[in-house]
Amino acid sequence: MARKKSTSLKMRILHRYLGFFLAGIMAVYAISGIVLIFRDSDTFKNTVVIEKTLDPNLSAPSLAKAVNNKRLKVTKEEGGVLYFSEGTYNSNTGAVVYSKKELPFILDKLTHFHKAKSGDPLYFLNIFFGLSLLFFVVSSFWMFIPSSPIYRKGMLFVAGGIVLALILLFV
Repeated sequence: MARKKSTSLKMRILHRYLGFFLAGIMAVYAISGIVLIFRDSDTFKNTVVIEKTLDPNLSAPSLAKAVNNKRLKVTKEEGGVLYFSEGTYNSNTGAVVYSKKELPFILDKLTHFHKAKSGDPLYFLNIFFGLSLLFFVVSSFWMFIPSSPIYRKGMLFVAGGIVLALILLFV
């Protein structure tokens, strides 16, 4: 007669195999999370020079939209050439040359995956990953017998983690 597995054993097994299955995606989120911390600086970014032809006689707001730079400010205009901090735009010919800071290809892909929105084609994978992490949190409480000293010590670490999370949220 087969013995019925306890909830604790089932949780441990699910926790273990889901952990192995999600190891790669957890590494992606860890790396992209670290990269995103530096998104307000040029750390990890390369300068890319872009040369293209736009419609002639664009206004500053239209130019900002065309080069995808909301903060574009024209610093001076001389002989039909508009100068801005990242480059120049010849309003007579439509030629624009500007530089842009971009993450290397793989880091860019990682960070876009990390920042997925509901309009992205694979957003449901991010939801699955979030729910899986939530499962890890809950299932970890079934790893040890509640009356054991290791469980009680673990609860102190849980309390410390909650306090740290609250401090980080409100500081």
